[in-house]
Amino acid sequence: MTIFKEIVDEEFLTVSETKELLADIEAERALDEERELPYELARAIEHANRFTVLEPEEAQQLVADLQDLEKVDEATAYKIVNLLPRNRDELRSVYAQQRYTLSGDELDDILNVVAKYA
Repeated sequence: MTIFKEIVDEEFLTVSETKELLADIEAERALDEERELPYELARAIEHANRFTVLEPEEAQQLVADLQDLEKVDEATAYKIVNLLPRNRDELRSVYAQQRYTLSGDELDDILNVVAKYA
């Protein structure tokens, strides 16, 4: 059992980037026939494989395009890319914990950017 005492670094990742990293880990572990994948790792790989829609480069470009909009910060851009909301209600759920609400036009601006990629 591993116990973590402090966070040394933190970085946002898209599901696409996570899939690539997990594929590398899976390939590395496959070389050692006696080493099984831990349950949590296997589930993470399964999740990433199931929900990855965009290529990593596309996902990063979408993050950048979203951050060009006024009401989209870095963390929110990554959430949007990972969820790829298709309508206002799905997008509102991303902003549910924010201290502000977006207008219909602001929601539509974000959805229009997402639609170019999804």
